[in-house]
Amino acid sequence: MYQNIIYESKNGIATITLNRPEVYNALNPVMIAEITQAMQEAENDATIRVVILTGSGEKAFCSGADLKDALSSPKSACEILQEFYDPMIRSIRNIPKPVVAKLNGLAVGAGCSLALACDIIIAREDAYLSLLFVQIGLMPDAGATFSLPRRVGIAKAFELSSTGRKVYAPEAEQIGLINKSVPAEELDREIEQLSNYYRSAPTLAIAAMKKVLNESYQSNLSQIQDFERENQEMLFKTRDAQEGISAFLQKRKPDFQGE
Repeated sequence: MYQNIIYESKNGIATITLNRPEVYNALNPVMIAEITQAMQEAENDATIRVVILTGSGEKAFCSGADLKDALSSPKSACEILQEFYDPMIRSIRNIPKPVVAKLNGLAVGAGCSLALACDIIIAREDAYLSLLFVQIGLMPDAGATFSLPRRVGIAKAFELSSTGRKVYAPEAEQIGLINKSVPAEELDREIEQLSNYYRSAPTLAIAAMKKVLNESYQSNLSQIQDFERENQEMLFKTRDAQEGISAFLQKRKPDFQGE
């Protein structure tokens, strides 16, 4: 069904693997469309509670846009972004489920933008991120100018964007660019533990958190309080909220079903 990615679904976990290792998983229109489609598939599957996004091979999560493909395209930069990149990033930000980026290697240019769009980034400590756009005379795109300052602040976002320097995982964790840096041999175990947590967590509550947090920087306090009331009212009526409250009062572990 997919040409440039691998989509796997098992035990409530969807794994999307970028699968062009011969070009370090560089993004072309087919791959981008497939990522967007796979996110939609995971969203529509009620059994999926968490999505993992990673790359094939041991060197790269994603090396960014396939420039050879872009240069040969009859479409303008604006058209390519509007038709392919923008829907992909929105699909990640809008899916009502947590998306975890498993950085198995470098994340450069639009590949860095792709990682930053995810809710949580876990990276092996020898991986690095780089907003390489400036080194070819371009500015960050694919949503990076939205997600980057929200992670590291405006000053650091400008530094990383305007230099395009490599930020290895330990430093990236320290400055808040990623959530966690781990030794290469521990990456799989770390991702497994995190995905197992999310697949048994209250999925609707996490979806509501994600939706409201998406609005936090462009909303005032009153607007955010409106969002909180609206979503909390909805959550109070869910099966998971009733289970969570009962479990708390009964001093037992809750059995969340994502409903």
